[in-house]
Amino acid sequence: MIMRYGPGDAPGGSGGGRRPGRGKWWPLVAITLGNFMLLVDVTIVNTALPRIADGLGASFTSLQWVMDGYALALAALLMVAGSAADLYGRRRLYVGGLALFALASLACGLAPDAQLLVAARIVQGVGAAAMFATNTPLLMAAYQGRDRGVAFGVWGGTSGAAAAVGPVLGGVLTEWTDWRAIFLVNLPLTAVAVWLTLRHLGESRGHVGARIDWPGGASFTVCAGALTYGLMRGGEHGWTENGTLTALALAALALLVFVVAERRTAHPLLDLRLLRRPSFAVLMLAALLMQAAAFPYLTFVGLWAQDVLGLSPIGAGLAVTPMALMSLLVGLLGGRALQRLAPRLPLGVGVLLIGAGDLLHVVLLGDGAGWPALVPGLAVGGLGVGAAMPVLVSAALGAAPPQRAGMASGAVNTFRQLGFAFGIAVLGTVFGTALRDAGATGGRTALAAGYLSGLRDITLISGLVAVATGLLVLAVVRRAPRTDGERPSGAPEVRRVRTGAPAGA
Repeated sequence: MIMRYGPGDAPGGSGGGRRPGRGKWWPLVAITLGNFMLLVDVTIVNTALPRIADGLGASFTSLQWVMDGYALALAALLMVAGSAADLYGRRRLYVGGLALFALASLACGLAPDAQLLVAARIVQGVGAAAMFATNTPLLMAAYQGRDRGVAFGVWGGTSGAAAAVGPVLGGVLTEWTDWRAIFLVNLPLTAVAVWLTLRHLGESRGHVGARIDWPGGASFTVCAGALTYGLMRGGEHGWTENGTLTALALAALALLVFVVAERRTAHPLLDLRLLRRPSFAVLMLAALLMQAAAFPYLTFVGLWAQDVLGLSPIGAGLAVTPMALMSLLVGLLGGRALQRLAPRLPLGVGVLLIGAGDLLHVVLLGDGAGWPALVPGLAVGGLGVGAAMPVLVSAALGAAPPQRAGMASGAVNTFRQLGFAFGIAVLGTVFGTALRDAGATGGRTALAAGYLSGLRDITLISGLVAVATGLLVLAVVRRAPRTDGERPSGAPEVRRVRTGAPAGA
């Protein structure tokens, strides 16, 4: 999320929007409510996917897009939304994002077929990008001093809780009402968030002269979308099929346009010179690969839990909560201690633990395995998520010059969400292949074996990716000598910067 603070953000300025006494916490409620909703909607769909497939006759690829359409739009537009907020006003964009999120949620809840549901999910992701990009700047403008620390603590805690609540809440609403309720529940919540925002939050903007990098934003969005489509289509139709090759070629062309656009503009979405810093480049890669290794496979675990094990949507949601609960526990008990360490240590070790948890699934998900076989791997992975996620953004901020802090924050959150989207696409391709191979042999037993084979394949890939990423972080993100005049000799290349970055998916 882009964090540029203008004159209106100063204490006592028009950007503060605070109310004295007990009312001073209403801005926090307004911002936290929107942030909680947009993060919950990343995972709330997991436990509803089998019911969505039955209700709409959705294919496996359509289910992937129900997940990916939202995450992809959120990732692709996050940096553009931050620039737009600086230019047009953060409160205005936040309210607009809430309104769009609500309308898209209504369209999701009323969707008569899978195609319209996917389209509505993409629009929902657009609204979420506007909400996510403005969260931190609005909090910075609304609170100062000790109140700011309290506000970010609450905001970060509820962000982490969203990862735990999403699958369970989706299971409860799906089982007790209907899968459409997982989207319709957003309507009253967004209405409350809009009312609180208009009543208790003041407007703020970024630096005078801010500009939106439209060529960069458009080419980045096309690249991310075409690559995701190409990965999914390649798994379904083959890697030499015309549609697959066209999508991948378009992604490559769009990436080239993005690089050219960022090098020529005075107001880039991402200053490509930052990627010349080894620590910053590795941290962006870590954000993408860690997210891809930690969370996307849980989508397919939810399908297995309901389609093969016969668990209810609530049961499937509860089956995957050990990761989120362990992550929250680490954050609550060890959050301060983690911030005192050099960021590469909790980040590198945390990603290694995520990999260890993934690889435990490969060992424990044998023939006849039930949901208890998930617990050890999810618990170990949760330890890793709790250690790594809280320091990821602060590490990225420390690896960038102070004047690029907002850009670094927006970039790391963008790469995180891209990791989820690409993870769904790649792992879904592998998982779908295992299911198709099992379906060719026929029979319920063969199908159950196909699910388990697919799960072992995708957790093996996730585990190996996470282990390699953790080792890379430990090797590269380290103390470095002075190279650019910005730090005294011997200072850490990655500085510890406190931030309220969410710890969940």
